[in-house]
Order: sequence, then structure tokens, then C-alpha cells
Amino acid sequence: MPYSAPLADFRFLLDHVVGFQNVPQTELFAEATPETVEAVLSEAAKLCETVLAPLQRAGDLHPSRLENGVVRTPPGFAEGYRAIVDGGWVSIAANPEHGGMGLPMTVTSAVNEMMGSACLALQLNPLMTQGQIEALEHHASDEIKALYIPKLISGEWCGTMNLTEPQAGSDVGALRTKAEPMADGTYAITGQKIYITWADNDFSENVCHLVLARLPDAGPGTKGISLFMVPKLIPDANGNPGPRNSLSVVSLEHKLGLHGSPTAVMQYDGAKGWLIGEEHKGMAAMFTMMNNARLGVGVQGVGIAEAAYQHALAYAMDRKQGKTAMEGSSSIAGHADVRRMLALMKAETFSARAISLACAVAIDMGRATGSPEWQARAALLTPICKAFGTDTGIEVANMGIQIHGGMGFIEETGAAQFLRDVRVTTIYEGTNGIQAMDLVGRKMMDGGEAAFRLIEEIEQTAHGVRAQYPNIATATWNAAESLREATEWLVAQDMNDRFAGAVPYLKAFARVLGAHFHLRAAIAEGVDGPRTALARIAIKRLLPEHAGLLAQVREGAAGLYALSDEDLAA
Repeated sequence: MPYSAPLADFRFLLDHVVGFQNVPQTELFAEATPETVEAVLSEAAKLCETVLAPLQRAGDLHPSRLENGVVRTPPGFAEGYRAIVDGGWVSIAANPEHGGMGLPMTVTSAVNEMMGSACLALQLNPLMTQGQIEALEHHASDEIKALYIPKLISGEWCGTMNLTEPQAGSDVGALRTKAEPMADGTYAITGQKIYITWADNDFSENVCHLVLARLPDAGPGTKGISLFMVPKLIPDANGNPGPRNSLSVVSLEHKLGLHGSPTAVMQYDGAKGWLIGEEHKGMAAMFTMMNNARLGVGVQGVGIAEAAYQHALAYAMDRKQGKTAMEGSSSIAGHADVRRMLALMKAETFSARAISLACAVAIDMGRATGSPEWQARAALLTPICKAFGTDTGIEVANMGIQIHGGMGFIEETGAAQFLRDVRVTTIYEGTNGIQAMDLVGRKMMDGGEAAFRLIEEIEQTAHGVRAQYPNIATATWNAAESLREATEWLVAQDMNDRFAGAVPYLKAFARVLGAHFHLRAAIAEGVDGPRTALARIAIKRLLPEHAGLLAQVREGAAGLYALSDEDLAA
């Protein structure tokens, strides 16, 4: 079925729910007027609906392949990529100094969601480049910036990130790739990297790899890692690609989904590289790119949820099966259980979209104002956005298959592709377990101050409308208070007890945030309309899960270790 961009939802959320009105009031983003944002989102929607969405199945049926050392991409991907770069969509958030649009991350996130809905396999390419541009803007020398960023912004060159190695997955500090200083000030990079997204293609002039490696005097762990720019083709001073560097795509992975996006094993054999940032501080530079990517991956989950929902809704409205209790309806959408699944899919997608946009607003406000409170809000919301957004993508895509019944298990309907494609999003850019551990660990190093400020806002909003919305406002306030109490308990525990309950804590936090944004939507609607009805679905049917999740949080780690290794194997 054709994809339809959810522009009405974006407009409503930006205008009434996530606080975007504060962003264009800053000097940095003063040009992000309502008219500009409307024009940008409308143009992006056209691209996604007419150019990218038709590539979705082609990427799945005709995967990227490696031929004589060159990656060949699916039919239409080169043209789709050209349409993305010609529209300036790679550079939407990049600094205007280098040719970017300089628009807020909030607008970028909305555009990226639409692209992810339309064709996630191709959208991964500009997402990687956007992250590399930001990393270079913050950490590269002026010479590197001048040489690389304009080419990345124009889309002539693509960017990647190289962290993982066969023996160093989530434990990045275990990496072994070496960087030897050379007489000309460059470095010889030697080692192997795996899971490299869009490591090569047949439509850009060059591919620029940001690679983590160790200098000879590096200490152990992440504190001894440096970051290097290692291009496929070594450019001259004018930015013209020159001789091929000493690197190669060894193989492409055979994956569950995202077949159109090549995921490579990369080999570096003394490849020429340039230091990005300071020696031994590569993780700080790479985290700039990774944090951008974590928001982007959360948004990918939302995008797949939206696409899977639209696909399932169209099928449910058309499929005739049995008698329903809904007058005038003969489709399966009239059956109570199918109606339940559709309503939950829509409510979950709204919650995840609101959380991701609120995170992006916090990033924009932190950047524009330098406010520590906004920066702390952005840091707090990033792992929640990434984990809940991707979990939502999986859950909604899974329900979409269920709505299709037996036909959902048949590949020709396209329902299964959404689940296969989105499944990896809970794994890459930091697994969702790691996101949860980051939330209860690093993000609670302030004693929970940023979390308590956000919970207080939720309670104030709910308290202020108890008279108008007694049921859903009271339920939201009570859940927020339970979250506050659980957070107070959590910050008093040692780290392993926190980690044991990290995943349920993050999901409980997301449940409360989702209720909060649904309540704000109902308040903005002002009448008993469809957004208020959807808020009741979210708050009365989904929010109650927070109680069971928070009960798990308080169990700590002891019970998990009461089962020995032998017990688990018995």
C-alpha cells in the first residue's frame, strides 16, 4: 500500500505538545518559522511518498551485493539517493557555514522519521552522514572541516562510523585496531571492523570512514582510543578523490532484514588516516556522532511503527471476515480484538513520536541556549527515545502481522518486512539494555535531579486539569508519583541493583511520558474528540503497565544471581 506522511500529527505535536514553539524564539534557530517548517515537512513528505516508498520492496527483494570488491546497491537506490541529496536533505541540520540548512534537530527528526517509514534501508545512509558531519563540526581541525564537510553536505561523499570488532562488541574498550604515526603527520590504520553500515556503495564519489583505533602509547580501555578519518579514496587539497586507500570491504553480512542496506566487514591494512580531535580522546568525539545516531535510531523505530500501522489499517479496513458488533462495518476492523490492536498501535506510535520530538526539542534548546537544564533533559531523554522508539517499532510491526492473520506470515503482503527490518534497531547504536543502564547509571549521576524535574512537570500538568479530565489526569499523576518514588529508591542503590531493574525502569518512564504527552494532546484538543479518545486508550490500557514494571525495578539484583550457572543450564 502507498505510504502517507503523518503531517497532521507532526504539526499538532510541534504546535501543542512537545514545546517546539520555544525553539524558533532562540537566536540560533530564529529562521525556523512555522512557515519554513511547514514548507520543509511538506516537501520531505512528497519525496518520501513518491520517490522513497516505492523502493521499500526493491531493497528487500534485491539486496545489496559485493561484486569484485564493489558494493552494488538495489535497483532505484542510486536514483533515490540522488533525490535525497538534490533536495538538500542530508544537510538539513548542518551548519550553514559549510552549506547546510542549519535547521533544528526537531525538524530533522521529523524528516528522518518519514524517510525511515518510506525506506529504512536507504535512509540509513544519510543518517550516518549526518552524524559524521556533526562529529566533524565539533572535533575536527579547520583543514579537515573545510575539506570534508562540504562534500558530505552535498552528498558527493558519504560517511560511516567504525567501532565494532569481532572481539569488541558493546565493550568498545577491547578494540585492537592500531594507528601508527607517520612522518607526514598522518597515521597508518590497521585492523578489522565489523557491522559497518553502508561501508560502500555505487552512487557516491567517496566513502569517508570515522575509525576508532589505538596509538602505540595508548592505555587500556576506552580512555586509550583515538578517532581517525580514513577515506576510501584519498582526496587532494582541492577535494578531488585520488588514489584508493589501503582498505577494503571483505564481505557483506547476510541479515534478517534491511537487505538493501549493506552491512560490511572492513579491513584496514596500513590505510592513511587523519586524527580527529585529541589523541586518546576518540570516544568523546565518537559519542557526538553516536548520540545523534541514537536519537535517529529511535526515530527509525517510530517510522517503522507508522508504516506498519498504515499497512495493517489498510488491510483491516478491506478484509471481510465474520460478523462484527460494529454497525455498518463488515471488515475485520469492526471486531473488538482487531480494533484493540489498531488502537494500541496508534497510541504507541503517538507516544514514541512525542518522546522523540521532545528529546529533539531539548537538544535544540540545549544547543541554542547553553542551558545545563536543557542539556540534562536531552541527555535523559536520549536513551528513553532510542529504546522505547525501537521497542515500539517491533511491537507495532508484530501486531501488524497479527492483524494480517495468515497473510502476515506470507512475504508477498509486505507485513513481515517491517518486523524484519526494524528488529536490529534495538541492537545497533547501543543495545536497548545498554540504553537502560545508561539511564540509571550515567544519567542518574546527578542524583536523579533531571529526572525529578521532568516528573514534576508531568505532575503539575496532570494536577492542573484534574477537574476537566478526572480519570486520565488522576491516573497520570498517580503514575508519575509512583515513578518519583521508584526513582528515589533507585538512586539510593548500588549500580548492579540499578542495572538489574534498568530495562523495566526505562519502559516505566516511557509509559509515564507517553501518558503525559497524550494528556497534553487531549488538553490541546479542548473537546472530547479523537485525540482525547486516543489518550484514554493510552492512559487506561497502556499506562497501568508501569506498576508491574516498577515492581520489577525494586527487586534488585540478588534474585537474579540466586540461580547459579548450573541452575540455568539444568
